[in-house]
Amino acid sequence: MTKNIKSLHFDAIIIGSGPGGEGAAMGLTKAGLNVAIIEREESVGGGCTHWGTIPSKALRHAVSRIIEYNQNPLYCKNNSSLHSTFSQILGHAQDVVNKQTRMRQGFYDRNQCSIIFGEAHFIDSHTVRVKNRDGSSETYSADKFVIATGSRPYRPDGVNFNHPRIYDSDSILQLKHDPRHIIIYGAGVIGCEYASIFRGLGVKVDLINTRHRLLEFLDNEISDSLSYHLWNSGAMIRNGETFETIEGTEEGVILYLESGKKMRADCLLYANGRTGNTDKLNLATVGLTPDSRGQLVVNNNYCTEVDHIYAVGDVIGYPSLASAAYDQGRFVAQAITNGEAQGSLIDHIPTGIYTIPEISSVGKTEQQLTAEKVPYEVGRSQFKHLARAQIAGTEVGSLKILFHRETKEILGIHCFGERAAEIIHIGQAIMEQKGEGNTIDYFVNTTFNYPTMAEAYRVAALNGLNRLF
Repeated sequence: MTKNIKSLHFDAIIIGSGPGGEGAAMGLTKAGLNVAIIEREESVGGGCTHWGTIPSKALRHAVSRIIEYNQNPLYCKNNSSLHSTFSQILGHAQDVVNKQTRMRQGFYDRNQCSIIFGEAHFIDSHTVRVKNRDGSSETYSADKFVIATGSRPYRPDGVNFNHPRIYDSDSILQLKHDPRHIIIYGAGVIGCEYASIFRGLGVKVDLINTRHRLLEFLDNEISDSLSYHLWNSGAMIRNGETFETIEGTEEGVILYLESGKKMRADCLLYANGRTGNTDKLNLATVGLTPDSRGQLVVNNNYCTEVDHIYAVGDVIGYPSLASAAYDQGRFVAQAITNGEAQGSLIDHIPTGIYTIPEISSVGKTEQQLTAEKVPYEVGRSQFKHLARAQIAGTEVGSLKILFHRETKEILGIHCFGERAAEIIHIGQAIMEQKGEGNTIDYFVNTTFNYPTMAEAYRVAALNGLNRLF
């Protein structure tokens, strides 16, 4: 099926309607170019909207509110508590997905961007063939192309993902039964988020980490806090383990580890890595060769080795974030229309991890600063001391500010607790200031609303300055 097709030749064709593709399409149409976007699914939005960021965060929010209700004595009286299952709260997630899809469809309609539904592959350097769902196909040509096809969960050989109890992070959203016990293989961001979700629903969780600590890229204190709270919630974390065999049975799944351990559960979520969606594009025809992870190399203008083909988002690797992909799409539009991208990603890209509680950070970690021999100091505030956290009943968590002992420049901010992904942006805004505007003194000299969670910055700043001598 196609929509709004004005011609078979376009100034630019974008393959993929996720955040990167959307950013490129909006920038190019607003610049007056005749643009088409090709989407292989039945609606726009890409993996971010349909299988990744939006549904998983909607699930997390629902579970977090259930936990909050059950832990608040004001609501939970006479030993009564609120219960829900994964399959029940999936309905809430789907409602959010539908709202996002309709909104994004409106963006394309208002900006008169042609939408072509089907699976695309190159047949020469300026032409793609799009296969429709009914088996028919059409060809389209363009002067420029943007590859924004995103990524998908990595599926290793030897794991039977057709088994009804073995899932990846996409197919878990089709889970129909209500497991009592789940094994999550892979303790990266996705694995830790789903461990929090399932444990919050009362499901027994075994989290298998192939590394020696959770989320090693985080500040060690934050990683340790996550480990503690997952453990305290009842999750079993097994570090430094690798699977040997995953066996699907009639009752569930048996996991055999190389260390000799084995465990049984109702189902297994394999969440260990992702790969770029480039394998079906026939890139060899245009002279492009993705790496082993399906990713492409680009320059500062997001142009590949072929000078009229660009790439953005997960298919080019780090930082593999929806927000960054949208910005990359905007920069590609600038490069195509002006010959050069006027913008670039900021130096300090924040990390948001939607575990329960949330984690967010920006800038350097303590271990990085120590390795670089930077003379830094630490300012901390604990949420349990903040009036707003006491009022809301969200007292678990803390904020940590790392700053230079001599210049007082803010070097890193790390937050653990409810709304961490929102709180971090206050500090990020100050870090991005130039000159003397990015010092810890700002948080001491400004006036915060009271009571707010933002007050954590003032408390942490005073705590850090008190350490100087």
